[in-house]
Amino acid sequence: MLKPAGILACGLAVLAGCTTTPRDSAKPRRAAKEMPADWEAVPTEKPGPIPPPTILAPGAAPAITAAEPPAAPELKWLSLNRWHEQRGLGEIRRLAAKPLESFALPTTNGVLILTAGSRTAYWDAMEIRLGFAPQMIDGQIFIHTLDARKNFEPLLRGFVIPTKSNRVIVIDPGHGGSNLGARSVVDGRWEKEFTLDWARRLAPLLEESGWRVFLTRANDAEVSLANRVAFAERQHADLFLSLHFNSLDAGRSEPSGLETYCLTPAGMASTITRGYGDDESQVFPNNAHDEQNLQYAVRLHRALLAVNGDMDRGVRRARFPDVLRGQQRPAVLIEGGYLSNPNEAQRIGEPAYRQRLAEAIADALTTRMEGGK
Repeated sequence: MLKPAGILACGLAVLAGCTTTPRDSAKPRRAAKEMPADWEAVPTEKPGPIPPPTILAPGAAPAITAAEPPAAPELKWLSLNRWHEQRGLGEIRRLAAKPLESFALPTTNGVLILTAGSRTAYWDAMEIRLGFAPQMIDGQIFIHTLDARKNFEPLLRGFVIPTKSNRVIVIDPGHGGSNLGARSVVDGRWEKEFTLDWARRLAPLLEESGWRVFLTRANDAEVSLANRVAFAERQHADLFLSLHFNSLDAGRSEPSGLETYCLTPAGMASTITRGYGDDESQVFPNNAHDEQNLQYAVRLHRALLAVNGDMDRGVRRARFPDVLRGQQRPAVLIEGGYLSNPNEAQRIGEPAYRQRLAEAIADALTTRMEGGK
């Protein structure tokens, strides 16, 4: 795939006829010492047939394995040409032919950039991760029907923050108590301190704009993942937002940047697994909110990129986070930067920077904007 700066420049200026050869930017990275070996493992691009889903009732245990489902039909693929013609979208333009074919599709809300054989795509210059890599079939690019339904169509429809009165948000500062989280390579402070401070800065900003705000923890207390989910249920939350910072082992690669997660839709492989099982047939309570999950994630991710200097590691899908799976409301988990990266850890350690992160989220959740922009 094209280098991010190159491919995005091409996509946003498709009329210029850019044909830069792409370079894959989604290579798996080595795992952190405290994380299982497949922390960044990319699942197989062409999984086998999808079995029927096992549906979890509200309040049921979050991890259930489907019991010997019957054979399912073959995976379905859809011509991007046919899909875009049915929706009256702009002309598909080829950005590159070798070594991987890349295409740009202008829409009313943004430019979609896809590369054959890669699950990394771009939506209006922002990285998103797909469930399936687009395929070239008989000279045309095909997309998976689940990506069309769960990724592309929610983005095309646009998104406006609901304006109902007494909107409730539960902010979840990650970790706490003996659950320390990641450690800053700059000053040795723990993730739990930074997430709590971030949440405390965000809460009054949202309250000023009409949200009713609750925190899963207001001090250095240890709260189980199940209790965080139950707390959001008791507050009848309209949105659940979990705040975290990232880390990789010292001495290894030093990535930096923003990652935003929402629950993987049933039938798709997750972007990462962290060593947990990734049963694609599972349906969790939060999957009822797949569309809004993605729309909120894209909106928040875009706002935070303006603060961190566009260090973009993408809107991603994961099935293992307990705080997302059991939610019966839209839910998003943000990894606001890498405490293992000296430059980024330095910024995260500054109160003024955490204030800017809080202000970006508050603006995203109070400003009426179309297309997740």
